[in-house]
Amino acid sequence: MRWLSAAGDALTSVLLGGECRICKRVLLHSSRVPLCEGCLQSFALMPRDVCTTCGLPRETWTAESAGQTEEEARCPACRAEMFAFNRARSFAIYENAVVRAILLLKFERIEPLGWWFARRLAEIVAEQGESFAADVVVPVPLHRERERERGYNQAEMLSKPLAKLLGLPHRGVLLMRTKPRPNKDILTLEERWEAVRGAFATCPGSQVDNQRVLLVDDVMTTGATLDACAKALREAGAKAVMGLTAARAVRTPLPVAKER
Repeated sequence: MRWLSAAGDALTSVLLGGECRICKRVLLHSSRVPLCEGCLQSFALMPRDVCTTCGLPRETWTAESAGQTEEEARCPACRAEMFAFNRARSFAIYENAVVRAILLLKFERIEPLGWWFARRLAEIVAEQGESFAADVVVPVPLHRERERERGYNQAEMLSKPLAKLLGLPHRGVLLMRTKPRPNKDILTLEERWEAVRGAFATCPGSQVDNQRVLLVDDVMTTGATLDACAKALREAGAKAVMGLTAARAVRTPLPVAKER
């Protein structure tokens, strides 16, 4: 079977002549994911030692080792109850090849890549156990104008396959974005928080009373978007909100004093 698989991959590379969308090397496998194994293996995974609430690597806020008290295992922002979500986790650090992969997902609608990331996210859910038990999977929505322009919501390319893998219902229209993102390529930390303040709401007639929601997005930068979505879900009666993203920018969120 291994010989047949290798032969199939070799034949595919000859007939199709595909190349990795990141490093441009010829693909030597028959997978529909247009990235080579070298690039996929180069993704920098999130470290194990992270804030128990938001998932921020401990090294970004302290040089101390693990094994502290429960309170000390949380970053300063989470000790100050900065976020409305219960927990958040990410698969990889948003840098280098991961950035290129996320851009392919976001702007080129490569669905097999969405499935690849969804499988990694399903593994995270399994590892987290009861703390990530959910009743429904919900993607972070785009503003209707942005989604009309792009033709799809990249978060749904992760959330739909993830819901199938977990055997959970997918609610793609439960949340809506009521305020568009500022028309700037790069936002400061302050602008990121301000841009999503009150920018999300549940759609009329949506029911999330006493439900545990698994909120999915492509990238977590400061946590502002997940926080704003979680607030809308909690106001609608959600029992708990867990954030899950393919990647995360490893940096401290906006200081609490400025965020409030």
